[in-house]
Amino acid sequence: MQIRYLHTMVRVKDLEASIAFYELLGLKEVRRVESEQGRFTLVFMAPPGQEECPVELTWNWDGDEGLPSDSRHFGHLAYAVEDIHAICAHLQANGVTINRPPRDGRMAFVRSPDNVSVELLQMGGALEPQEPWASMPNTGHW
Repeated sequence: MQIRYLHTMVRVKDLEASIAFYELLGLKEVRRVESEQGRFTLVFMAPPGQEECPVELTWNWDGDEGLPSDSRHFGHLAYAVEDIHAICAHLQANGVTINRPPRDGRMAFVRSPDNVSVELLQMGGALEPQEPWASMPNTGHW
């Protein structure tokens, strides 16, 4: 089954200061997403020539008072998968809790044994929703 690394997400309290820090490391902004509805900005930064391996800086417009002390700064790892339904079935059959099932045929979240949140995204377009995922509720948090 094919899998491809996408990005690592970290939450930031001061977007401009964080961008400046990662620029000092040699990373460059390769993409930016502004969400008026979600009230957040995503800035993807990567080393030159490695644009496919960015760090995603997530800045919530309304602030996040828990940062940086509550470990909410680290968000998740993200991987694109060939068949989101098959990988979730495989993980579940091996005792992994599907925290956010792929109800939409596109996205799921699981946690590692060390409680690291892992986002799984369907390669290409979303698959047709199917059971048991379509009606499965969330379990815990991600």
